[in-house]
Amino acid sequence: MKRYRDLLATPHVKSLMVSAFPARIAYGMIGLSIFFKVERETHSVALAGLAIGLNGLTGAMTAGARGSIMDKWGQRWPLRIFVPAYATLIVTLNIMHSKNLILIVAFVLGMTAPPINISVRPLWVDIVPKTSLRTAYAIDTVSMNTAAVIGPILATTLSLSSRPQLSLIVAAISMGIGGGALAIHPVSNAWIPEKKDNGQENLLKNKAIRLLMLEGVFIGIGWGAFNVAIPAFSTLEHVPSRTAWILGSLGIATVIGGIFGGLVSNKVSSLISWRRIYIMWAALTLPLAFTYPGWSMAILGAGIGLVSGAGQVFYFEVLEAVRPKGSQASSLGWIWTVEGTFMSFGSALGGWICQNYSPRLALSLTTVMTLVGMSVIFIGWQRFQPANKIPTAEEDLNAQLDSTSDQFHH
Repeated sequence: MKRYRDLLATPHVKSLMVSAFPARIAYGMIGLSIFFKVERETHSVALAGLAIGLNGLTGAMTAGARGSIMDKWGQRWPLRIFVPAYATLIVTLNIMHSKNLILIVAFVLGMTAPPINISVRPLWVDIVPKTSLRTAYAIDTVSMNTAAVIGPILATTLSLSSRPQLSLIVAAISMGIGGGALAIHPVSNAWIPEKKDNGQENLLKNKAIRLLMLEGVFIGIGWGAFNVAIPAFSTLEHVPSRTAWILGSLGIATVIGGIFGGLVSNKVSSLISWRRIYIMWAALTLPLAFTYPGWSMAILGAGIGLVSGAGQVFYFEVLEAVRPKGSQASSLGWIWTVEGTFMSFGSALGGWICQNYSPRLALSLTTVMTLVGMSVIFIGWQRFQPANKIPTAEEDLNAQLDSTSDQFHH
């Protein structure tokens, strides 16, 4: 754990983590907060699901565009526009009672989602040595996944309390505090987008990025189906309460996996580490369709979460190595646009499969799509070779000196 102690002793690391965390909590809350709000107003689960779908779809489809805005104009003013707009729309949604207006606001809300995670990721390069970047990505992954566990629990607890309107209010306040703190953070304000090289190819023409997007198509479909299949399976088996602790075990394990990912030696390249983790992740999905909403599904979910949490760390490293210059935020944003859009499709497809056939068939779709996604990466393996480099001792020293210089300027 010395790596984490050293990282937390680095200037700006703690403040950056604390600044972004409330906004991440807000993102963890927003889906279920909207669901319970719409269900409470319309008494329709279908409309509540539609509202979440509209919000998630527009959020995903515009993620790349919002990332491109950051790469062109920096973080200061985009965040200072998106954050108050998003918080205001959440409050507006909270006081509405008209079905049509609620759906419209949910749709627009997704478009204004502040690019919090996309903003934080490139900042680590400026404030930590290159040798500590894996640990920084790990602690960032842990922060995101912890918020993803806490947010839904908080949203459900408040939405089902005697004052259900507090759920959206707390989400709005959390975004205002976290997004506002990030918008005025010195590292965020000092961040300068990279300049592209003359004649440099467009981001979407980069072959490595295209492969990651293609992989995102299959991963989005498969895990979108998974997100629906678990609660659907539990509900059909008359044990809906088990959904919470099945997904909870997966979420907590993902947090732990992220911690372990940051402890992997820098003597192993990010590409090799990602490949090993990907094989383990895909293998763990093989028995998914044969589990039952109970201990078998919870234990397997924990195993999947443990591996995927570590995998996220190496994924960020690989992306950082292969992305073209000038795409610090937009590279991940456009990948999330593709993956998130197809995840919405996967959720709809998974719901249809669960209703007309079986949740087990929807879970088997998760396995098949994960295996196809892995095949895409492995077939295009040579496109990711820049991530297969292990830094020399001299490069490690230079990276530390460069980071120290950057910290002084901040």
